[in-house]
Amino acid sequence: MPTDDFFHARLDQMIDLHHPLVILANRLPWPDIEAALAPAFERKNRQGQVVEFSDIFGTALATVAQE
Repeated sequence: MPTDDFFHARLDQMIDLHHPLVILANRLPWPDIEAALAPAFERKNRQGQVVEFSDIFGTALATVAQE
């Protein structure tokens, strides 16, 4: 059911499904890409160290990650 309201239109009605980038996106191996990138974005439990620093607003404490 098409609609003239932009905010209620379906996404596949707004995108040209024959555009080369859409065709390319449909051919990419998304599960393999996600599996390869997932370790880089997973949360890591790292020990930090509290350090004292000074800036223009005065002295403060911050936690710094140790690699």
